[in-house]
Amino acid sequence: MFTGIVEEIGKVKSIKKGTNSAILEIEARLVLEGTKLGDSIAVNGICLTVTDLTANSFRADVMHETLNRSALKSAKAGMKVNLERAMLAGGRFGGHIVSGHVDGLGKIKSIKKDDNAILYRIEAEGKILKYIVEKGSITIDGISLTVADVTGRDFMISAIPHTVAQTILSEKKVGDYVNLENDIIGKYVEKLMMPEGQNKQENTSKISKEFLLANGF
Repeated sequence: MFTGIVEEIGKVKSIKKGTNSAILEIEARLVLEGTKLGDSIAVNGICLTVTDLTANSFRADVMHETLNRSALKSAKAGMKVNLERAMLAGGRFGGHIVSGHVDGLGKIKSIKKDDNAILYRIEAEGKILKYIVEKGSITIDGISLTVADVTGRDFMISAIPHTVAQTILSEKKVGDYVNLENDIIGKYVEKLMMPEGQNKQENTSKISKEFLLANGF
């Protein structure tokens, strides 16, 4: 579990790609403190397990599912990444609940300055947008951010200069893809509201055109 408060910017030292998987080696400093084999580190919002450690880097395996859902499929040596260690039970909770399980990709549509803030508008699929609400939380490349606006096609966040400077948001350009993770609370609420034994892919509504006509609508 993470909070979406990035601890440092790391750099991909090497990436070894298999047919449907990859092994990443990432240069870091702060997140290595106290870290041991088997610990979790969020890399651009993706929860990865540390499989090897050196004095200034760590390695992690990336599965097929992760490559399919995230921007790590286009990762290259030298690329900068946001890093965060798993949260401590007794630590400050500065962001929101972040699982490190990416729901999909977003595409940066525009970047604009608004006085001391920077506005990022991001396109996303409907299956992601349906969980995004104005003033709610969204995780972008592992960064906990507040939604300023949402439409049927995209959403916007407003970032302060400190957040931009301390994360890879400063590297992003229009057209770049970012990892998105929805606030998990919305997913649980949706699941709990479904009739027992059914899932969201099934049509749970009993209301049809015929039903409405028969009841005077």
